[in-house]
Amino acid sequence: MNRRPFAPPLVLIVLLAAVAGCRKEELAPPAQPLQVTAVSVTPRDTPVQFEFVAQTASSREVEIRARVDGFLDKRLYTEGNMVRAGQPLFQMDRKPFEASLQSAQGQLEQQRARLEVAQANLRRVRPLAARNAVSKKELDDAIGFERSAQAAVLGADGEVRKARLNLGYTTIASPLRGLTSYAKKQEGSYLTVGEQGLLTTVSQVDPIWVNFSVSENELLSYRDQINKGRLRFPQGQDFEVEVVLADGTVFPRRGRINFAAPSFDSATGTFLVRTELPNPEGKLRPGQFVRARVFGATRPAAMQLPQRAVQQGSKGHYVWVIGNDGKARQRVVEVGDWIGNDWFISDGLKPGERVVVDGAGRVTPTVPLRVAVLAPTPALASAAGRSLARGETQQ
Repeated sequence: MNRRPFAPPLVLIVLLAAVAGCRKEELAPPAQPLQVTAVSVTPRDTPVQFEFVAQTASSREVEIRARVDGFLDKRLYTEGNMVRAGQPLFQMDRKPFEASLQSAQGQLEQQRARLEVAQANLRRVRPLAARNAVSKKELDDAIGFERSAQAAVLGADGEVRKARLNLGYTTIASPLRGLTSYAKKQEGSYLTVGEQGLLTTVSQVDPIWVNFSVSENELLSYRDQINKGRLRFPQGQDFEVEVVLADGTVFPRRGRINFAAPSFDSATGTFLVRTELPNPEGKLRPGQFVRARVFGATRPAAMQLPQRAVQQGSKGHYVWVIGNDGKARQRVVEVGDWIGNDWFISDGLKPGERVVVDGAGRVTPTVPLRVAVLAPTPALASAAGRSLARGETQQ
């Protein structure tokens, strides 16, 4: 009788496999805590700054023009140099105006002599008229001649003043301290009063103006944030402005806003804001493109997080919030503006909650965390105006 080899039942094989699986699970090491850094959410009144593209402009630009007709004799300044107030820039030919002054002075002396004759005649006629030795008409004529002579003297004196003034206009001086432009007329040119009499321009650079524009969308955003209590402007709109040059250097002197246009520009949809800065060394020149940083606004009770702590998902921005059990859970947040390396959090977090910063990309809800307090960087500390000390490692 042939015997079949022994074959274990199918049920027994399944049971043995299950037992082996349980032993492997029992032998698997527990998950190691994930090392992360975190910050505690603390509301603070945080200064903020706004940055705009700006352009410098002269605070006072004057066109130097001829005020009398005549020939240009010489240029008295070096083009492009700084000139002081009252410094002569051009000299016109004086000789025709000196002759006109001399002629006017002669006319004045002639009228004064006539006045003396009229006055002497009146002094003779008055006593005679009192004794009825001359007619009343002769007295009236003498009074009229004397008054006419007085008026002629005044007219001649006015012509002398006018001639002397025109002679003074032949020396053309700068009315202010500033930078000169190139000369538009050369020696020997005949100058006329009006559009053809433009000689050069002088631009005042101390103080200097810095102009920038604020768009309608930006203004509406600021108003909305102010109404919601997320932004506060300084009292009296007393903003301070810092200028950053094209190479990234910061101009050493700050200024303040001294004018804001009352209406929007219909062509650009923006309104002009003007800042005045001291510029005694003349380092800033009109027409430079710069960046204007506006200081003075504050975000009251603002919550900030490092930018790397905020992740982007299908539902928007989110962070990992550490619970009391040492594990993290996703939390959707509403983000605002940037400040340095930080991000303002408008909604979604509560004061005192801990948020994962470094290592957030590896966090899952089931992994235990080993948390260390984030040490501050100079950029974070200066931008947020705070100082965080490194904490002890905690579970």
